[in-house]
Amino acid sequence: MSYLYLFRDDYSEGAHPRVLESLSRTNLQQEPAYGADSFSLEAEQLIQEKINKPKARVYFVANGTQANLVSFASFLKPYESIIAVDSGHVNALEAGALEATGHKINAVRGVEGRLIPQAVEEVVNIRNDVHIVKPAAVYISQATELGTIYSRQELEELSHLCKRLGLYFYVDGARIGNAIMSKEANFDLSTIADLCDMFYIGGTKNGALFGEAIVIVNANLQENFRYHLKQRGALLAKTRALSVQFLELFKNNLYFDNAKHANVMAQELALGIADSCTINVKIQSQPLA
Repeated sequence: MSYLYLFRDDYSEGAHPRVLESLSRTNLQQEPAYGADSFSLEAEQLIQEKINKPKARVYFVANGTQANLVSFASFLKPYESIIAVDSGHVNALEAGALEATGHKINAVRGVEGRLIPQAVEEVVNIRNDVHIVKPAAVYISQATELGTIYSRQELEELSHLCKRLGLYFYVDGARIGNAIMSKEANFDLSTIADLCDMFYIGGTKNGALFGEAIVIVNANLQENFRYHLKQRGALLAKTRALSVQFLELFKNNLYFDNAKHANVMAQELALGIADSCTINVKIQSQPLA
């Protein structure tokens, strides 16, 4: 079936022309494999600078489900679980990928797609004995699958709660650029890095052909992460194909320019649809993979 326009997500497009040009320009440059290439090292350093975390480690993987699966599998014990909102990507749209690794998801009702501290505490306080899984991490998406965003205050509340309860705080950043460039945003990429233990920066939905960048802020979670990448089939021999793209996206703020443009176009589309209707219309996003 042919379509005139598709508005599902960035998967309908190829990549930003500058990303394609960077791949073509560096194509014949020989580099070491498995993430030891100069592009990966430079892209890691650039991201470290953007988040003001020189000791953070950055790893490039193919897609968001892979990023989530490898990340949680790397630091959760077999009997530990993840607290997530019911509409969260790991719960609703990943074919049980995390649960297939043996980790239960404690899914709770959210508020417009957002996880609230009260729900986290309720899960933790249900029971505390050997007969049930032990909650060990909190998962959120920024922006959420419903298109909403967490404010800085909400992120801080969840972060402080996780520290108090001894939980890891993980942020799915498939649409993190759109969240940061939202008119309502009162945070930036460094804010996310300050408040969580691990997160990923989504490239696939923001100008890359494919690829996400896992950022490990918590030093206790960094050791031997490459083993988990390899074991889960996420350590690409040609990691350069990913890192070249992120290097280009984070040069001269192309990543954030793309996200801002996407937000502006979405707003224009919403207003145009509302203005063309003879009845009152409220534009609501739908959760998509």
